[in-house]
Amino acid sequence: MRVATWNVNSVKQRMPRLLPWLDQRKPDVVCLQETKLADDAFRTLLSGELASRGYQVALHGEPRWNGVAILSRAGLDDVAAGIPDEPGFPEPEARAVAATCGGVRVYSVYVPNGRTPDSDHYRYKLAWLAALRNAVSADHPRDAGVLVCGDMNIAPADADVFDPAAYVGQTHVTPPERAALASLESAGLHDVVRDRWPDKRIFSYWDYRAGMFHQDLGMRIDLVLASDPVAGRVRAAWVDREARKGTGPSDHAPVIVDLDDAPDGDIGPVVPPPSARPARARPARLPQAPGSA
Repeated sequence: MRVATWNVNSVKQRMPRLLPWLDQRKPDVVCLQETKLADDAFRTLLSGELASRGYQVALHGEPRWNGVAILSRAGLDDVAAGIPDEPGFPEPEARAVAATCGGVRVYSVYVPNGRTPDSDHYRYKLAWLAALRNAVSADHPRDAGVLVCGDMNIAPADADVFDPAAYVGQTHVTPPERAALASLESAGLHDVVRDRWPDKRIFSYWDYRAGMFHQDLGMRIDLVLASDPVAGRVRAAWVDREARKGTGPSDHAPVIVDLDDAPDGDIGPVVPPPSARPARARPARLPQAPGSA
């Protein structure tokens, strides 16, 4: 089973990229974030195209912001929109949807950005992550098959940003955020891309501005977290950097994990690998705070 997660940053804008990508990579389960569409609008836009490709759809969307979805051609049972005791800002937002696909409980999540450390949105982010951890722990025991996939808006370690000095004073890298992510993983989940490629330079997000993508100045904030039974089935885990190229891309690239069989082989952490990075005379600076809402 091929599982992918992708923050598309507006499914409507990304349709010309999403549909050919589905045809090329042929994922069995796709977790989408930042769909930015109400559920009815999503179905009107995509239900025919997805059905023709064999996908069932679980949705939890909003008209302008946020929004998550699961596309599955491996079954779609026990769909749950949102998480129990979910905090809001001020009301709960469309940031999580879960379903059972091919016998695995799959979550598509879009963790709040946090905006600036010590802001109300930052505190909301930490509270939301705590609720997610509780939901995942309560939903299935450690010996069950679970995947938590999505835009975590947290770089787990300094190795997951292009230059730690560039992020001083920013969200996504602060100790409380990383501790909240570690607490989620302590529910029995493995960061399968990093576990498979512990020493490699791997990013999944590059800011649109200042040539960050072309210089490979990015962050790894899109994760696939797997429970023991699923992690043991991983045969390949990689970032599809090709999908970040060209006209009209998302600022995120898909993360793909192959279970039981790797149709393309164990092809490396980033496909294709980035070209050599130019030498910099001085540290790069962020053009803006990383991520989005």
